[in-house]
Amino acid sequence: MIAVRGLCFQYPGSTSPVLQDIELALPRGRILGLLGPNGAGKTTLIAMLSGLLPLGRGTIEIEGEPLATLRRRRPAVLATVPQDHAFYPMLTVAQNLQFFGGVQGLSGRALRERVDYCSHFGQLHGLMGQRAAELSGGLRRRLNLAIGLLADPAVLLLDEPTVGVDPQARHFLLDAIRSLREAGKTILYTSHYMDEVEAICDQVAIIDHGRILLAGSLGSVLAEGGAQTRLHLAEALTPELFASWQARFGMTADHAGAAIYDLPHAGFEALPRLLEELAAARCTLLDLSCGAPNLEQVFMRLTRRSLRD
Repeated sequence: MIAVRGLCFQYPGSTSPVLQDIELALPRGRILGLLGPNGAGKTTLIAMLSGLLPLGRGTIEIEGEPLATLRRRRPAVLATVPQDHAFYPMLTVAQNLQFFGGVQGLSGRALRERVDYCSHFGQLHGLMGQRAAELSGGLRRRLNLAIGLLADPAVLLLDEPTVGVDPQARHFLLDAIRSLREAGKTILYTSHYMDEVEAICDQVAIIDHGRILLAGSLGSVLAEGGAQTRLHLAEALTPELFASWQARFGMTADHAGAAIYDLPHAGFEALPRLLEELAAARCTLLDLSCGAPNLEQVFMRLTRRSLRD
């Protein structure tokens, strides 16, 4: 298990902390989806977990052992697969795998076996002589992941591993990540794609302004949203009705200018009154849904802003 307790961090010269009292628990062999708007603290948390930033206040433990102590004893226990491409474009696929395997202490037969395994895992074995600069976006993501697996880490930090790939490559990468969980790997996964997190993650944590707003199993996080109503109108609400619904139902509207409104505190019992008020305001209803929210709706209710801002 990864246990993060009371974690705080403030950059030198900053007037406010980036992380504040972070508490997370990730059981072994599970995937935790870490979600948050840009600037929420995700990158800093990953940097601390990976050892790129010093531990401020708080503790990080893996299987009950402080992370710093464990990494001195087992340097390869944890690996990061960053959003940026972490390989040399001028080298071939084989040369990159061999080089980064060597950097991580592999040599001889062990290096050959891990290069062979990881190249097959990423379905790169037919491209070993090709320069990394010549690979497509999806192949580069697969090479990134293969490099991260070379030392057979127990814990993987995957930072937006599917960004910029086509649907086929995305499907392959998600299946590959599922197989890593089945093999017992513990994975922290960040993504801007909510459907990915719903598809592969066992647990979810939503962070904003350096604090964990909500964390737990995927089912429990979705259940926190309760019943929710979404309205799609032909035209925008009148300012008076908008203000009224925002105050009464916590309404949000962030759908690229479309007249789509989410009312997280309006369940089935509120529908008759909502429809009466729409009719009185002469607003035309195009579509209505009411039920359990998806992850994006829970996220928007908690953060009140777009994930991509």
